[in-house]
Amino acid sequence: MAAERIRGLSALEARQRLQRDGPNELPATAQRGAWGLLRDVVLEPMFLLLVACGAIYLALGDRHEALMLLGFVFVVIGITYVQKRRSEQSLEALRDLSSPRAMVLRDGQPIRIAGRELVVGDVVLLAEGDRVPADLCLLEASSLLIDESLLTGESAAVLKQAKGVAADASSEPRSLAFSGTLVTQGTGQGQVQATGGRSALGRIGASLQSISTERTPVQRETQRIVTWVAAIGLSLAAGLALAWGLTRGDWLHGLLAGLTLAMAILPEELPVVLTIFLGLGAWRLARERVLTRSMPAVELLGATTVLCVDKTGTLTMNRMAVRWLWADEADQDLGGGASPALPEALHPVLEYAVLATHRRAFDPMESAIGEAGQRHLAGTEHLHGDWELIDDYPLSPQLLAMSRVWQSPDRQDRLVAAKGAPEAIMDLCHLDAARHAPVARQVEAMAREGLRVLAVARAIFPSGHLPDAQHDFDFEFIGLVALEDPVRPDVPAAIGECRAAGIRVVMITGDHPQTALSIARQAGLVADGQAVTGPELDRLDEAGLAARLADTNVFCRVQPEQKLRLVQAFRARGDVVAMTGDGVNDAPALKAAHIGVAMGARGTDVAREAAALVLLNDDFASLVTAVRYGRRVFANLRKAIAFVVAVHLPIVGLSIVPLVLGWPMVLMPVHILFLQLIIDPACSIVFEAEPLESDAMRTPPRRPDARLFDAQVLLRGALQGCGLFGIVLVAYLVAKSASGADETARALAFAVLVVSNLALIHVNRTWTRHRDSARPWNAAFGWIASATCALLVVVLWVPAVSGLFKFTTPSASLMLIGAALCLGALAWFEASKWLVGQQAR
Repeated sequence: MAAERIRGLSALEARQRLQRDGPNELPATAQRGAWGLLRDVVLEPMFLLLVACGAIYLALGDRHEALMLLGFVFVVIGITYVQKRRSEQSLEALRDLSSPRAMVLRDGQPIRIAGRELVVGDVVLLAEGDRVPADLCLLEASSLLIDESLLTGESAAVLKQAKGVAADASSEPRSLAFSGTLVTQGTGQGQVQATGGRSALGRIGASLQSISTERTPVQRETQRIVTWVAAIGLSLAAGLALAWGLTRGDWLHGLLAGLTLAMAILPEELPVVLTIFLGLGAWRLARERVLTRSMPAVELLGATTVLCVDKTGTLTMNRMAVRWLWADEADQDLGGGASPALPEALHPVLEYAVLATHRRAFDPMESAIGEAGQRHLAGTEHLHGDWELIDDYPLSPQLLAMSRVWQSPDRQDRLVAAKGAPEAIMDLCHLDAARHAPVARQVEAMAREGLRVLAVARAIFPSGHLPDAQHDFDFEFIGLVALEDPVRPDVPAAIGECRAAGIRVVMITGDHPQTALSIARQAGLVADGQAVTGPELDRLDEAGLAARLADTNVFCRVQPEQKLRLVQAFRARGDVVAMTGDGVNDAPALKAAHIGVAMGARGTDVAREAAALVLLNDDFASLVTAVRYGRRVFANLRKAIAFVVAVHLPIVGLSIVPLVLGWPMVLMPVHILFLQLIIDPACSIVFEAEPLESDAMRTPPRRPDARLFDAQVLLRGALQGCGLFGIVLVAYLVAKSASGADETARALAFAVLVVSNLALIHVNRTWTRHRDSARPWNAAFGWIASATCALLVVVLWVPAVSGLFKFTTPSASLMLIGAALCLGALAWFEASKWLVGQQAR
């Protein structure tokens, strides 16, 4: 058993047990299968209207028209189904990505795996902020507190003990850690006893969902618009059917005309468009290593005005290395290639820094200290692999220092090693002013170089009962350890891009002021300036804090609860705040921000659960990429909506004009269905795939209350749609005058409408006045345009098909006139784009 505790399972054993027992996951709530999704698509209002039209054609005796219409219905249903299924598959992939993770021992090595891959017998390493991924029997526990309120309802965390420490059977639960509970303090190691539905959480029937699917503000706005337009459209359709029947005595054709108008007005594309845009937007972000846990975050990213970011791992590489050691008698720079010999006077500094560090370290600074100890103290008496850890005092918000109590085999007294923020360690050591001053000067000098500075102390304590607080030890100050974590190479450019986009970047860190300012200068965050410290924040009232926020971009020595206050203060100023965090105590600030952003690699499970986004790479450039995608999604949604407005207006007009002027029907259900083959893919595929406008990251963020259906979008759609309606009407009148045949006039008007719709898509792909030559070609538009033109040729020139559409092929001269009108439509679309752009200025 001892060997298994150390090595865990082998990779082969784990695979065999996973195949035998299945994945470690709880039964998910029911998801729509393929048939459920197909049922929802078939029952949409548009398809019900089409079926009604087919029934009327059968009643009129037009069997061929009815069959063709129903055939088209199946084609459109297929397209809609594929689009929705693609969106749902994207969300399913995001659920898999967002599953909890676990640190396990496999073949003796700690590796991080997806929680669903855990098997019985795995040895799991627990640290503060982790969700317990399965039911565990604890093999080791160090100050381990676990919040079991998810299972018991008790808010107080439970102190856990390793198996065998418990005195009697009644205390046995203290050696168990249950799936879904939360580690609030300490570390531990446990062996998996039960997974999935066999765990305590599974037995009570809990079901967890990782991806939020709540309706977003834009979806709610769109639903209101669709409901309002549908109510008006259905009223107009009923009025048209009634007027047609009363004036012409043909009630079946009147009903057909009314249904055609209802199909023309009903904006059924919009809910589909929104679902697909948000789902695929989240999927595209996941491909950029940014996981979306809340769909409203995709919308709101484009409105972000303030990015509050941590320093370590976000702006920096999160690859710490010990750079400098300092004591009263000596100091040495450990940078460079070869490892220099360490002066004897510095051995205690590194020795006690190692003793104050977890042997199995996860924190980058602790890992760096451990590596430095192995490199510089190997072969000396200053590494103590045989010492026994008695207890430890973890870091706390009240005291930024931690201590570990050791028992040496060859002495009775216990040795205490402490490390932490220099001011905290100096406080523990009760340094007088004469001793405090030179240490403080050295700390400031190191911090100015951008180094992260820790102080080290030691104490001796008699064996017996240990005190409750670190202050009760008689500490002796030993020296300083300075570590460096270089700025990521892509950070300065990313911060410059944020500045150009009108987004303010604020660094909030627990580091020393000089260290924070040095990193800020290297990152291009500040040229020169002052930082506000945590103690200063405590002294500021709300008005004073609001005044400091206006010109301060660096906050240091900040406690987690102060992060929450900063986020709330920025929100009070009217900013849209994105906040990064990785610890348990960051969760309130992440929740309070408009967009909470957790670290995927080093963040705790609690932080990820509180966040709307998870940066799987932990770097700042990924956050800027997320903002870029947020702007892209909102901008492309507006383009799609303008197109939907523009394309529906001529269809509505051509449905109403025949009644007013006594013409036969110009557009019939089959024509609208053909147009639907263009409109649906254009909205959900072409516009969604459009890249960001070239100047989008050089303009200020949009207002958070900016609406999709604002005056600019509606004006653009109305201008383009009304112009297109006039051009199609001219085409109809010219063809009717030249040929005298309704079928020829209908054919030319329809051809002009279809080709002009393609021109409308092309123009609305970008709203800049001058088209960017470097803008990539949209392959989806190319395929849709090619397929549409091929189908149009078949409809116009294959007699069997054109007869079903009630068309007669126009003459060559009429087709040339139609081509000229299409060019006129293209020119009008470009002119209206310029007009709306001028009005927006």
